[in-house]
Amino acid sequence: MTREAIDEFRRFQRDKEVNSQLYSKLTVRGKVQVKSSDIQVGDLIIVEKNQRIPSDMVFLRTSEKAGSCFIRTDQLDGETDWKLKVAVSCTQRLPALGEDSDPPVHESLSIENTLWASTIVASGTVIGVVIYTGKETRSVMNTSNPKNKVGLLDLELNRLTKALFLALVALSVVMVTLQGFVGPWYRNLFRFLLLFSYIIPISLRVNLDMGKAVYGWMMMKDENIPGTVVRTSTIPEELGRLVYLLTDKTGTLTQNEMVFKRLHLGTVSYGADTMDEIQSHVRDSYSQMQSQAGGNNTGSTPPRKAQSSAPKVRKSVSSRIHEAVKAIVLCHNVTPVYESRAGVTGETEFAEADQDFSDENRTYQASSPDEVALVQWTESVGLTLVSRDLTSMQLKTPSGQVLSFCILQLFPFTSESKRMGIIVRDESTAEITFYMKGADVAMSPIVQYNDWLEEECGNMAREGLRTLVVAKKALTEEQYQDFESRYTQAKLSMHDRSLKVAAVVESLEREMELLCLTGVEDQLQADVRPTLEMLRNAGIKIWMLTGDKLETATCIAKSSHLVSRTQDIHIFRQVTNRGEAHLELNAFRRKHDCALVISGDSLEVCLKYYEHEFVELACQCPAVVCCRCSPTQKAHIVTLLQQHTGRRTCAIGDGGNDVSMIQAADCGIGIEGKEGKQASLAADFSIRQFRHIGRLLMVHGRNSYKRSAALGQFVMHRGLIISTMQAVFSSVFYFASVPLYQGFLMVGYATIYTMFPVFSLVLDQDVKPEMAMLYPELYKDLTKGRSLSFKTFLIWVLISIYQGGILMYGALVLFESEFVHVVAISFTALILTELLMVALTVRTWHWLMVVAEFLSLGCYVSSLAFLNEYFGIGRVSFGAFLDVAFITTVAFLWKVSAITVVSCLPLYVLKYLRRKLSPPSYCKLAS
Repeated sequence: MTREAIDEFRRFQRDKEVNSQLYSKLTVRGKVQVKSSDIQVGDLIIVEKNQRIPSDMVFLRTSEKAGSCFIRTDQLDGETDWKLKVAVSCTQRLPALGEDSDPPVHESLSIENTLWASTIVASGTVIGVVIYTGKETRSVMNTSNPKNKVGLLDLELNRLTKALFLALVALSVVMVTLQGFVGPWYRNLFRFLLLFSYIIPISLRVNLDMGKAVYGWMMMKDENIPGTVVRTSTIPEELGRLVYLLTDKTGTLTQNEMVFKRLHLGTVSYGADTMDEIQSHVRDSYSQMQSQAGGNNTGSTPPRKAQSSAPKVRKSVSSRIHEAVKAIVLCHNVTPVYESRAGVTGETEFAEADQDFSDENRTYQASSPDEVALVQWTESVGLTLVSRDLTSMQLKTPSGQVLSFCILQLFPFTSESKRMGIIVRDESTAEITFYMKGADVAMSPIVQYNDWLEEECGNMAREGLRTLVVAKKALTEEQYQDFESRYTQAKLSMHDRSLKVAAVVESLEREMELLCLTGVEDQLQADVRPTLEMLRNAGIKIWMLTGDKLETATCIAKSSHLVSRTQDIHIFRQVTNRGEAHLELNAFRRKHDCALVISGDSLEVCLKYYEHEFVELACQCPAVVCCRCSPTQKAHIVTLLQQHTGRRTCAIGDGGNDVSMIQAADCGIGIEGKEGKQASLAADFSIRQFRHIGRLLMVHGRNSYKRSAALGQFVMHRGLIISTMQAVFSSVFYFASVPLYQGFLMVGYATIYTMFPVFSLVLDQDVKPEMAMLYPELYKDLTKGRSLSFKTFLIWVLISIYQGGILMYGALVLFESEFVHVVAISFTALILTELLMVALTVRTWHWLMVVAEFLSLGCYVSSLAFLNEYFGIGRVSFGAFLDVAFITTVAFLWKVSAITVVSCLPLYVLKYLRRKLSPPSYCKLAS
C-alpha cells in the first residue's frame, strides 16, 4: 500500500504542476495574472504562442494580420498536424480593446471559431472567452476514470491463500477432535490455530513485492530497451500473460511523416527514381511560357504558332505534368511560415519575413501531413508555394518568377465529403479555375469517364500508399458569379444550412477533368513489421484502434503486415440500424480467416444490438482494425474483450487520445512520442519505441511471471513443511498443543536461514533472452497459466507433507537414545532440506544464488553456538540444553544427512525422470 501511495503522490504532483500554470486575464482594471485552476466561465483569457489553452474558449481576437491562427491538437486527438482556427470577425475588427462596439451584430459561430482545452497555440497571441472549464471540457469528457490494477497472478495466489486458510482451520479441528474434545477444547482449538498459523504464508506478500521491485529495476536497466520506465510497479507479471494487444496507429505504428512516392497521369507513372523527369518538364513548360510572354510584349505572335506545331505527344505529356503539378501546388490548405532570423526583434521581424522568401527558413503548416508532403514535393520539382493568406497565394517558378493567384472560395475537407476544393483566379490571365482533390471513392463519380483510375488506386493501396485524386474545371466569369450568389445565399439560410451549401457546391462538381493520382507513404516506425510478426507468432492477437480514416487505416494495416498479403480484408459496411447490422454480421460470418475493418459508428450499432455475437466473431479474426474510434470507444472495446474472453489485454499508444484505452487495459504501455507525454505518463510502462515491446513481453514478461510463480509456491511450501512437522510432533505427543520450535527459531526459519536462497529465485530464468526472442512460440505456453495452477499447488502441498513427515518421523525414529536432541536434529535437517529444495527448483544458476545458499548455511551453523537454549523441546526448563560436543559427534552428522537424503533424493530422481520422459518445450530448445 505504501508503494501504491507513493505512485499516487507522484501523479498528484504532476497534476498540480499543470494546474498552477499562470495566464493573463483581461478585466476592467487591465491585465491580471491568474492560475489555470482559478479560471471561470466568461473570463477573457490571453494565451501566448506555444502556451497550452487552459479551457474550451470562443476565439475572439488574434495578433496575426490574417485574423486566424494555428493550434496543435496532438494531445486531443493524436494528430500531429496543425488546425487553422478563425477569430470571430466582428471582435477581430474592433480597433482596440475596451471600446464599446456599434449596435448589436449578428454573426453565426462555427466550430472553427472555438479553441479546445489541452491544445497549444502555434502562432500569434490569442484572446478568447471561456465557455467550458474543468470536467466539462471536451478533452476531459473523452477520458474515463482510471481503475486500480491487480495482476492475474496476485488474484491466483489470493485464491490459493484462501485454500490454505481453510486447510489451517480443518487441521486444527481435526486435532481437537482426535484429542476427544477434552477439557476446555475451544482454548486448545485456538492454540492449534496459532501453532499451525505458518500454513498462511505471511511473508508471501513481502517476497512478491520485493520481487516486483527487482523486475521493474531489471526492465529499466536493460540496455536493449533504453528509456523504459515502470510507473506501476505492481503488475510486471501481466506482461507474461497477454493474449490481446490493442494498438493505436498514428505515432505508434507510424511516424506520422509523409513522403511523396508516386504520381500517375493515366498513361505514365512516375516513382521516386523518375522525379527528375518531372522537374525537367516543369522547367521546360515555364521557360516556354516566359519566352511566349516576352514575345507577346513586343507585339509579335510567331512564338505561339511555333509552339503549336511542335510534336503533339511530347507536348501533351509535358503540359499534363505541368497542369498536374500546378493543381497540386494550388489545391490545398497549406500556409508557408518563415522563421524569423535570430537577433531581429519586434516590428522589423515582420518586415524582414515579408521580403525573405529564401528556402532555408520556410516551413509549411497544414491541417494534414499529406498536404504538406505534396507541397514539399512540388517545391522539389521546381514549383514553390512562397506565401499565402486568406485571399491570395504566390508561387515561384523554377526561374524565380513569382505568380499570383487570388483565392475566391475554399471548400475544406470534411470526413463526410472526403474531398476539398478551391476556386482561384490567375492574376496574370484572369482565368478562373476550380481545383479539387479527394479520396477515390468520392472523386470517381465527379470526374469524366476514364478506364484507369480504379485500377491504379487499387494498386497503390496494395503498396500501402495513401491516394488522392486531383481534378480541375475551368469556369467563365459568368459561371462563377452565378455560383457565388447562390453560395452566399445558401450560407445565410437558417435551416439545413450545411445541406444547402453542399448542394450548391455539388452543382459545380460535374464532369471535372481528371489530372492525376498521387500516392503518399506514411513511414512506419523502426522494425514495426518484424515486431508485429513476432507478437503474432507468440499467439498474441493484435487489434488496431485508430481515430483515422478507413482508407488510411487499411493502408497501414497492409504496409505494416498486420494483415498478411494472402489474407482477405472484410470491410464492414456502414450500418445504422438493427436489420442492417444483422445482415452484415451474417455476411461476415461466412468468411474464414479474414481480417476485419470496421468504423466506429458501425461498431456502436453492432454492440448495441448484437454485442455477444460481434465480439465472438471478431475474436476469431487474425487481425481487427477499428477506424474513426473516439477515445471512449477505444476504452469500451478493451473492457468488452476483458469481459467476453476473460483474457489479459494490453493497450499501447502515444497520444492523449489513447489514455482511456491505456487505463482500461490490464496492462497499459505508453510510447514517448512526438505527441507529447500524456500517454506515457498515464501508462503502467513507458517505452521509447514500438519495437521495444517485443523484448518487454518475450523476455521480461516471461521471466517476471515464471519467477513470481516459483517464488510464490516456494514460500507456501516453506510454511507448509514446518506446519506438517508440528502436526506430526503433536500427534506423537498425544495431540498436545505444545510448540515444537521456540519463538526465535520460527522467526529465524522464515527470515535469516532461508530468506536469501528463496528470494534468489527472482534471478532464475528457464530460457536465455536470445532464445526467448528467437522462438516467440514459447510465449504461448505462458498464457495457459500452467506455471501456477491448482495442479502445481497440489504437487507442492504433497511435497511439503512428504518432507515434513519424513523429517519429523526420521528425527523421532533415529534419536531414541538422546530423545532431548530431537529439536536440534529435525531443525538442522529442515534447513538443509530447504536449501536443497531451492537448488532443485532453480533452472539456471546465477553466482548470487550460490552465495545466498552458502551465506544462509553459514548463518545457521554460526547461530548454533549462540542459540543453544532454544534447541530444547518446549521450554528451556526441560533442561535439554544443546552442548556443542553433541553437534560435533559423527552420529549427529550422519543421522542429519540420512534424514535430509531421504527427504530430498526421491524428488531429485523424479525431476530427472520427468526431464527425460516429458521435457517442457524450452528444454527441447536448450538441448
